[in-house]
Amino acid sequence: MKLKMHSIHFDADQKLLDFVQKKVDKLETFYDRMIDGEVFMKLNNNDGTENKTVEIKLNVPANQLFAKADAKSFEEAADVATEALRRQIRKFKDKVYAR
Repeated sequence: MKLKMHSIHFDADQKLLDFVQKKVDKLETFYDRMIDGEVFMKLNNNDGTENKTVEIKLNVPANQLFAKADAKSFEEAADVATEALRRQIRKFKDKVYAR
């Protein structure tokens, strides 16, 4: 699947981009008709330790799925966001095939 990666307030290294791409590609095992997606990785100015945010937006036929997660690291935030998207994909797939 084609993903557009955006890193806001920092420069993401290739290792992080590959990690996120691999996590999102695993979602295609649950639903293979995804069109494309966008990933936003942000460094927040929060004083807390969870100052890294990952937002993932996936376009599927006739719908758009979105998940956002804050964590101590971008890898952890990507894990949480992809897990939320996995649940959304299951619900979406159940709705589509129930018709």
